[in-house]
Amino acid sequence: MHETFGALAKKWGKVPNLYAMMAHRPNVLKNFLPFYNAILNEGSVDARYKELAFLKTAMINGCEY
Repeated sequence: MHETFGALAKKWGKVPNLYAMMAHRPNVLKNFLPFYNAILNEGSVDARYKELAFLKTAMINGCEY
């Protein structure tokens, strides 16, 4: 788990809260990361546009976090 946190901290400068929360269930985090990476990094839509879609969806749903 420390290895995973180290990689996340290196990538973003900190461990995002979503991943820190999932770390309470290491198996969930271990399986989520490859799934999320596949969604974000594969396909014909650029990752930055996918991120914008995530943010817009959160705004539409009233997610303040």
